[in-house]
Amino acid sequence: MIHLYHGDGKGKTTASVGLAVRAAGSGMKVLFVQFFKNGSSSEVEVLRSIPGIDVLIPAVWYGRYRKMTDEQQEEIRKCYTALMRDVADKAGEYGLIVLDEAVSAYNYGMFDRDSFLSTLDDWKDSREAVLTGRDPAPELREIADYVTEMKKEKHPFDEGIMARKGIEF
Repeated sequence: MIHLYHGDGKGKTTASVGLAVRAAGSGMKVLFVQFFKNGSSSEVEVLRSIPGIDVLIPAVWYGRYRKMTDEQQEEIRKCYTALMRDVADKAGEYGLIVLDEAVSAYNYGMFDRDSFLSTLDDWKDSREAVLTGRDPAPELREIADYVTEMKKEKHPFDEGIMARKGIEF
């Protein structure tokens, strides 16, 4: 089944990490893939230490999409297209595939959308897949079996407190 964790609140990646740990604890093999992140988030190191969990981080990172040059956006697009091809090729080895920030990658056209939707549809009967990110397109909501919204009511960032290691990253 397809899980979609979305919204403007904290907890999308955290929920996907929790599911990855739960799945690995039950003997399921897990592939955890991050988009728009550079691999420095605190969860990555511990996920890599858990037997049965493999982590893939893009080879290229330039920070926020909106701050990238056109050339950087094109380089990221090529990188993410290759990364999704790699994920699709390896999918048969895994019971759970987490695609952290794939919603943003999808929204920005970082890989072929039709191919991505087709891949998700192919996975529905053979593995669990988790997508995280903000503002999912209607077709992502439609294909998902689970849709969970993390809604911000209050956050320290609103008071000028920056992200804290071990809590937000």
